[in-house]
Amino acid sequence: MDEALQMDGIVRCGRYAFGPNRFHYCGPDASREIKACIDNNINDYPLKKLLEQFKNLFPYLRLIATENKIADPFDNRVVEAYWLGNYYLKNVEKRPYDQFIRTGIRAKEKMKSREFDWLEEKIGQGALPHHSFHVFNVWAKTIDLPGGEAKALFNMDECRISSGRIQSTNGPEIMVKTEPLLYSQGKIFLGQPVSRTITRKLEAEYDIENLKPGQIISIHWSQPCEVITEAQATRLRQFTMASIKFANQTM
Repeated sequence: MDEALQMDGIVRCGRYAFGPNRFHYCGPDASREIKACIDNNINDYPLKKLLEQFKNLFPYLRLIATENKIADPFDNRVVEAYWLGNYYLKNVEKRPYDQFIRTGIRAKEKMKSREFDWLEEKIGQGALPHHSFHVFNVWAKTIDLPGGEAKALFNMDECRISSGRIQSTNGPEIMVKTEPLLYSQGKIFLGQPVSRTITRKLEAEYDIENLKPGQIISIHWSQPCEVITEAQATRLRQFTMASIKFANQTM
C-alpha cells in the first residue's frame, strides 16, 4: 500500500486544503478550525462540513467519485486522484466533465468567452480533472493579480501541488529539492531542481515523527501536505506536465 494511503481521506484532504485556506484563497474563513481538526486527527463531521464549503474542491471530488461509482467523495482514492493523480481520473468521461465546468464550478460565468471555448476544446482533447489542470487552465484564467507575469507565475507555482525530496529538517523548517515552475518565451515549464526551505504550520504528530531526509513530500502553498512514494511523485509530475502542455496551447 502507498504510504500516503495510510492517512484518513478527510484528514488527508484537509492537509491539502489548509495551505490556501490560511491565505483566504479557498473555502470558508476557517483555517484555525481546519488546523485544529488536522492537529487532533478529527476526521469526521466537523472537518467534513468545512471541506464541503470549498466551492471548487468539493465539486471536483464529487465529480470524480460519481464517475467512478464511489459513494464517498472523501474516499482516499478520490482524494488522491484530485490532488496527486491516479487512474480514477481516466474514468471521468468528456461529456460529464464538460457539463461540470459549466454548472459544477460555473467556469463560463468567470471566464472570457474565447477562453471558455479553449477550455472546452482542451477537455475534448482529453484533459482530466486533476488539480493542476484547474490551476493552469481555469483558475489562472479567472484571476487578475497585480504584479504582472512574475506574480502570476508565483501564484501558479504555489497553487499547484509540487513535490520535493527532503534534504534536511530543523525543527519546523524543511529543506527540499524541488522543480520550480518557470516562464520563458510565452510558455511555462518545470525547471531544474533547486533547494528551498518550507516551514511546517501544522502540529500533528504525523509532521513531527515522520519527516526524514530522503523522503518525498507533496507541497501546497508552501505547506508540506504528506509523505508520498516515488510512484506517487512520478504520477503527480506526469499529470502536472500534461496540464502544463494544455496551458501552453493558450498562453
